[in-house]
Amino acid sequence: MKYLLKRQTIGLIVGSLLGMIILFFTDLSPGNPLVTRTAAVAVIMSVWWISEAIPIPATALLPVALFPLLGIMNGKDVAGMYFNNVIFLFIGGFIMALAMQRWNLHRRIALRIILFIGVSPKKILLGFMVATALLSMWISNTAAAMMMIPIAMAVITKLKDNFNHKIVNRFSVALLIGIAYAASIGGLATLIGTPPNLAFLRIFQIYFPGAPEITFADWFIFALPFAIIFLGVGWLLLILLFAPRKVTFKADREIFEIEYARLKGCSYEEKMVLVLFSAMALLWLFRSNINLGNLIIPGWTVVFPDAAFIDDGTVAIVIALMLFIIPSRTERSERLMNWETANQLHWGIVILFGGGFALAAGFEQSGLSVWIGEQLAGLSSLPPVLIVLSVCLMLTFMTELTSNTATTQMVLPILASLAVAININPLLLMIPATLSASCAFMLPVATPPNAIIFGTGQVKMQDMIRSGILLNLIGAVLITIYIYLIGTAVFDINLNIMPGWATAGQ
Repeated sequence: MKYLLKRQTIGLIVGSLLGMIILFFTDLSPGNPLVTRTAAVAVIMSVWWISEAIPIPATALLPVALFPLLGIMNGKDVAGMYFNNVIFLFIGGFIMALAMQRWNLHRRIALRIILFIGVSPKKILLGFMVATALLSMWISNTAAAMMMIPIAMAVITKLKDNFNHKIVNRFSVALLIGIAYAASIGGLATLIGTPPNLAFLRIFQIYFPGAPEITFADWFIFALPFAIIFLGVGWLLLILLFAPRKVTFKADREIFEIEYARLKGCSYEEKMVLVLFSAMALLWLFRSNINLGNLIIPGWTVVFPDAAFIDDGTVAIVIALMLFIIPSRTERSERLMNWETANQLHWGIVILFGGGFALAAGFEQSGLSVWIGEQLAGLSSLPPVLIVLSVCLMLTFMTELTSNTATTQMVLPILASLAVAININPLLLMIPATLSASCAFMLPVATPPNAIIFGTGQVKMQDMIRSGILLNLIGAVLITIYIYLIGTAVFDINLNIMPGWATAGQ
């Protein structure tokens, strides 16, 4: 606590001083004072976010106060950045996640997966990781990890009662770390799975309004295979580091069956939430036309007067509203969702999103993005693949100590400017950075799932660092390879041609 307070105080003072020095004693772009003013605000926000000088969502409100005062953007435009279609996509998706948790649907899904996969050590580990990753695609990684930990601890306790403690202890480390890894990896697969994905979507829209829309389906087609591959890599790494070489014990299947039996029969509410959840996923996936080469599957929005008016946020809110409308049979005068439950939504994340979007808009409108691009133009002499790998490593290790959402929102505008300056498709840098921001596996402070499993007392810091640093490095390399092999095809990235939408208005 003392360390945190000291860091916060230092961050508050240093961030403020650096901002004032830039504002009053530098002129980054003669003739355009807005560049310097925006840079000053960006530096203050960056240092305060990194040091958590004040609550992270509170720092995100700085543009509302400073942009109008410094003449960077008017108050009305800044305020508009804090509520948009991406925010509603997050809100609708999170309300669905809360509905799943309210009626225990997420727990039923997880236990069924574990029972299906098996109860040998390697299969238990795989089952927990698959179940956690699947949940994390749709609910927060924190909630996914929190839900799986009690089940994992019950398994570990039962194993210790019946088998050699030394062997079980090593396996328990693998199991708990596997849950944390899977919670982060699963979120990569969907736009709503982790906040950096949504941050990327909106910042990309702000910087390149003429670019083709990146839909839920586009991201899912691209990121789901990567998440599956990466989850498999994480599983194999944990087996090599911690799991017994030979099967020396087997968990009692009855542990999982008892847990599943406690859920009793599938309730009407669970069934209805599952139906709405499935409908939401299908509506997202098939909203826009799907091009399969010679075959084009038309999106369902074509039946409406103006298909372009409907986006993924629209779908999320329509389904969320259905949860508030459909009545419950278990609780009288109640619906599938009530506002008491919905109010658990992470409003701080909503504000944090808005602050990042406002900062990105300030970069764009003031000309700071162009100025940064000019300063980084010298990197054009480096091979693009080396730049991508460097970006992946930078984001991965930065987010070990900082908020992945805040870091993403600081770095993506810079990468957008860099890509334009060195004449490469911005997606080639921005997507790897976004994925890497959710791939911090080394320290307990890196992500809530890491902190949760460390808090069990079963996992030592050295265990987390040993496996985490390896997975960090593997992830950076894997993301770099994947964006070149798969990302270029999914997002139509031509390595030799700069798209017209990237330079429009520059």
